[in-house]
Amino acid sequence: MAFARISRRWLRTTVFAAVVTAVAACSFGSGAADPGPWWHPEKGLTWQWQLHNEPVDTSVNAQVYDIDLFENPASTVKTLHDQGRKVICYMSGGSWEPYRPDAGDFPDSVKSGPVPEWEDERWLDIKQIDVLKPLMARRMDLCKQKGFDGVEPDWADLHNQDTADLTITAADQLAYNRMLAGLAHDRGLAIGLKNDLDQVSTLAGLFDFSVNEQCFEDRADRACEKLTPFIAANKPVFHAEYNLKPADFCADSARLGLSSIRKNRALDAWRETC
Repeated sequence: MAFARISRRWLRTTVFAAVVTAVAACSFGSGAADPGPWWHPEKGLTWQWQLHNEPVDTSVNAQVYDIDLFENPASTVKTLHDQGRKVICYMSGGSWEPYRPDAGDFPDSVKSGPVPEWEDERWLDIKQIDVLKPLMARRMDLCKQKGFDGVEPDWADLHNQDTADLTITAADQLAYNRMLAGLAHDRGLAIGLKNDLDQVSTLAGLFDFSVNEQCFEDRADRACEKLTPFIAANKPVFHAEYNLKPADFCADSARLGLSSIRKNRALDAWRETC
């Protein structure tokens, strides 16, 4: 009888351990985003990207709008929601912009050299995660408070940018991007991976969509095909070209399953669709 008691205890312990192991494997083994209480967009959605010349033109026929976090009030988000749209807030995750209302919250210690083509901006030293995390958290809090469904943090690939004296490694970028994803999901926001093509295979399971610029201009490196992990996971790739005409990329975009538009660099309301 003692043997039977020991067997039952062993069985209970073994079953419990197996359940814990299975749950852990589902949660962590694949690296996939937890199907939590936030928007999970699917591939093929149409989109509009307007970051300037507000107010936003809410008449554009698109299922998803990507608009500036600071320049748009909650009423704009509500208007789009009332039309059945989903709305993404754009914010910079890797640069300091002097004209933002929270610019004074960033200490000089995290500001580095100027961003090429935007000389008034400064690169952020994303290695200082402990300093930047609460600042990015407050931005995402505002995104949530205004009613947005997701967030697009810009400059998610500083390790591939000309950051002058600021050295950012691929490992630094991965750590920072994972931190941003955690902040978004903790607030019930979907999050998009901006460009960062060489880390797509690692991060596509954690991020909910991709935002890409000009991958068809880099055909020699088959850049757009690097985005297929998102499509394979039924997650959208919101893609824009600036210099190519739709006839130059729409057929390939359809083949790959991207959600493609042509925009001007001003990123006002104008767009051409496939």
